[in-house]
Amino acid sequence: MDLNPRFQFETFIVGASNRLAASAARAVAESPGSVYNPLFLYAKSGLGKTHLLQAVGFAAQAQQPQLRVRYLTLEEFVEQYHAAVAAGQSDAFRRSAQEFDVFLIDDVQFLAERREMQAELLRLSETLQASGRQLVLTSDRPPAEIHDLDERLITRLSGGLLVDIAPPDVETRLAILRRKAEERGVVMAPGVLEAVAESPVSNVRELLGLGNRLIAFQAVSESPLTPEGARALLTGEPPAGGAVAAGAPGPAAPAPEPAPGAVDDFASFLSVVSQSVARQLEAWKGRVGEAVVRWQGQGYKTARLEALLAQDEIPDVDGIVAAYEADVAQLRSLTETAAHFDPAAAGSARFKDPDKVAEARAWVDRVREGTAPPPPPSGALTFAELIVGAANDAAARAAEAVAGDPGHAYNPLVVVGPVGVGKTHLLHAIGNAIVAARPGTVVACVSAQTFFEELVSAIHGERADWWRRRYRGADALLLDDIHLLAGKERTQEELFNLFNAFQDTAKQLVFTSDRLPAQLEGIAPRLMSRFTEGLVVELAPPDRDMRAEMARRLLAAQHVTADPGVIEYLASRPADGARAVSGLVNRVVQSIDPTRDSLTVVMARLALEGESGRVSAVLAAASGLPDGIDPLLRSREKVVWDWPDIGDRLIEDLR
Repeated sequence: MDLNPRFQFETFIVGASNRLAASAARAVAESPGSVYNPLFLYAKSGLGKTHLLQAVGFAAQAQQPQLRVRYLTLEEFVEQYHAAVAAGQSDAFRRSAQEFDVFLIDDVQFLAERREMQAELLRLSETLQASGRQLVLTSDRPPAEIHDLDERLITRLSGGLLVDIAPPDVETRLAILRRKAEERGVVMAPGVLEAVAESPVSNVRELLGLGNRLIAFQAVSESPLTPEGARALLTGEPPAGGAVAAGAPGPAAPAPEPAPGAVDDFASFLSVVSQSVARQLEAWKGRVGEAVVRWQGQGYKTARLEALLAQDEIPDVDGIVAAYEADVAQLRSLTETAAHFDPAAAGSARFKDPDKVAEARAWVDRVREGTAPPPPPSGALTFAELIVGAANDAAARAAEAVAGDPGHAYNPLVVVGPVGVGKTHLLHAIGNAIVAARPGTVVACVSAQTFFEELVSAIHGERADWWRRRYRGADALLLDDIHLLAGKERTQEELFNLFNAFQDTAKQLVFTSDRLPAQLEGIAPRLMSRFTEGLVVELAPPDRDMRAEMARRLLAAQHVTADPGVIEYLASRPADGARAVSGLVNRVVQSIDPTRDSLTVVMARLALEGESGRVSAVLAAASGLPDGIDPLLRSREKVVWDWPDIGDRLIEDLR
């Protein structure tokens, strides 16, 4: 679905009710994939969620035109997936979704009771985040309140930043009305728009509806409305004779026709670009410019073509462009071949550079022969980044022992714990440590769900032998979330045989699960018994000290200076895992007053507790000046406390 050109940051009115959401959205647009990933915006209908969501897409592309942005409503996401399944193209659907740099999904509350689509969104989220791509979602409620939502998905969606949008206050409503009046060329008498802004409305759409009612009335009346006439009209009564301003100027002109919307058809856009180029440059540069725009729009690198534009004259432009397009055609053919063997490979950037066709072909040949390595561990998840405390000390020690002597220390190693406590981090850290100490070692690090889907695809394509060779060629197998294999008998059988082959050759096996092996339902007893042959270690939710260190590192990573007491306050907040702590920190960082040099406890409390935090701060202030309550100014008579909104500061009389 195309972005609506009306929904941009420049047209979004920011007030106290939506300032945090707008700031977070801008931060994401400026640096997609680097901050607040995913960003989850929630609010009741009509408060600007969709506007901000699409504004992220527009702003991201404006700053980085090469970015690929996709916007879909949840229902469109569902429809496209079902159509792909019906056509036997589910793998192609997943590959296509994973190619975008910024993925925007609207109204995810409709995921309720749709377990299959929840699994697809979880898979998409994991893939996008692992590759540093941005996911932004909206809903009418936070993830934890969406009925029957998978706990893993709740944790994933809450691990970036959750931001709510409240109904606009009077000042924001007035600013919105003035903006709309200006856009339509309508002049209202003083006090009229204020009367509308003061009306009880629950959302922006309702507010605009009231404003439109007044604009329409004034457009056909003989004189502008007075505030009294506006109030009468809003209550459903026609304005009386005195409801117009005496001596006021004549009726406002009808609203001008809106400007044409942005061109949303790529072919039309291409035509406009090519015509413009042809008028301003030599004909051959127009031809090259057209090709650059076309292929960049499809995600291909165009350095070869762009280099031509810097030259004074090119003798055979058509031949050069034709050669480039022939290379693109080869890459597309190679993509299809790779996808036949390895669905996860098709979305790789290696198939988007026409100057590296030979490298792409060599890689496909390795895939065809079963020698291409399976998915490796994520380079970002290492032991150096792991925070160790009482909750995970035993597991961390066991993991380091395995990484130091793979295949011999503990084989297999099974790491058990609830969602969000760091199982996946530990799994990837083991893999990265093995590779770092033994260059050339092949480590397969994959989720159980992906493992299952790859096998299904291989069976469907009569490539099961290829799939087996690929994984048996690895030196270590690290399998995440083995509880997801429950009931998948064929996959369990393949894992059983792979397990035996690895142990026979002293290759390392590491598994993670959300429950102990003995508690795994739907898993074959022969597998369950093998999971316990090595060592089973458990992870607990992080304790206070670990949460403090997590908060400290996260604030440092964002270059945030915090007052004494902030880390302790964050550590005191309930959080059952690293993602939850990250979510708390991100919310607090967004609340930082730009006029302040550091983050205060008051600011943190207000960001996380809202009105209850405000009350706590007031009570604390009444008892003196404890640590964390940071006065901006203290004189003989008054103290002005640091509140985010200067209009809402508390002034305490000390006389």
